[in-house]
Amino acid sequence: MSNEENALKVFLSKYKHRDYTSKEVTSLIQVYRGLTYRLEAFVFNNGARKDLLNLEGTIPVNYKGAYYNIPVCIWLMDTHPQNAPLCFVKPTTDMSIKVSKFVDSNGKVYLPYLHEWKPNGSTLQNLVQCMITAFGELPPVYSKPRNEVRAPYPTGPFMPQPSGYPYVQLPGPPNQTPYPTPSPYPATSNLPYPNFGTPYPGPANMNGTPYPPNFAPATSYGPSPDVAGGTITEEHIKASLLSAVEDKLRRRLKEQSQQSQAELETLRRTQQELREGKTRLEDILGRLQRERTDLDKNVATLQEKEKELQSAVERLGGQEGIDVDEAVVTTAPLYSQLLNAFAEEATLEDAIYYMGEALRKEVIDLDTFLKQVRTLARRQFTLRALMHKCRQKAQLAC
Repeated sequence: MSNEENALKVFLSKYKHRDYTSKEVTSLIQVYRGLTYRLEAFVFNNGARKDLLNLEGTIPVNYKGAYYNIPVCIWLMDTHPQNAPLCFVKPTTDMSIKVSKFVDSNGKVYLPYLHEWKPNGSTLQNLVQCMITAFGELPPVYSKPRNEVRAPYPTGPFMPQPSGYPYVQLPGPPNQTPYPTPSPYPATSNLPYPNFGTPYPGPANMNGTPYPPNFAPATSYGPSPDVAGGTITEEHIKASLLSAVEDKLRRRLKEQSQQSQAELETLRRTQQELREGKTRLEDILGRLQRERTDLDKNVATLQEKEKELQSAVERLGGQEGIDVDEAVVTTAPLYSQLLNAFAEEATLEDAIYYMGEALRKEVIDLDTFLKQVRTLARRQFTLRALMHKCRQKAQLAC
């Protein structure tokens, strides 16, 4: 294990998944060598401080065919990969943040990949690739306007001086040094990633829309005696101003178009969410309506049953008392004999049971118990034989 890996393991000593995080960081910096890591204190919104691993540096972004080094920093949580990292754009002193749907005014990066972060499937390399793709669509930084602007032609109190637009390069007199074309960016980058071109997207217009350095070619005009003599005519100034205004209007229209497209997409998503919410509410209302109908039916049924019970209670309350012996009346003498025998046999069975309870509690002695049980059992046998014979005569099941 190299010293660098040992140092990384020391930085990740408080991480829950140290080996996995170390392996992923090592793999990332081998692919994107513009990134380096360090252990720094991160302050959360609630004021809490925690030492976290910070991946800081540049990533190459392809914007309109040219590569730019975008400075970023990626903070890894101590629970990585259970929780998504925190990504920020970290502009240098000569850059400004361009707010978009991917980056806010503080430089924090918002990506669908971060929102849908999966502990078992998301990786840092895929995250950086998503950042490169998103920044290639909407660059997150642009260069600040330069304090010193070189005039493309002599200026006077009567001649306006356009700033930050393409202009015409005209030849001067033989003994006059021509005005050099200003270079919008340094030729080399001091960032750790190899120089893929200019280090970040180029100068911004008045509304802050990022554009790479894309100067329009100088318009050539036919030679004239005034030009040959080194004099700039009013037509040359007019052509230069028209070109600058045209470029500015084109940029503003493009910015407004992008902003309108973003707002339209947001409105479409909101409309879709509202439609889905409307469908859910309609389903809930339909279900509530059905439940209310069922409850009304149940209440009506209960009220009808309650009326029936009240009527039965009133009818029974108005009747006279019923004699128990006359409650059951048989249709034939044979059935009456069978009913009486069954009732007497049931009483004898109860009497034998209570005789056994009296013997158990020593209320009576054994001789009395045996004598009484013998008499009751003989009578019970006679009654059962009588019931059996009555059932046969009545052709009932025995």
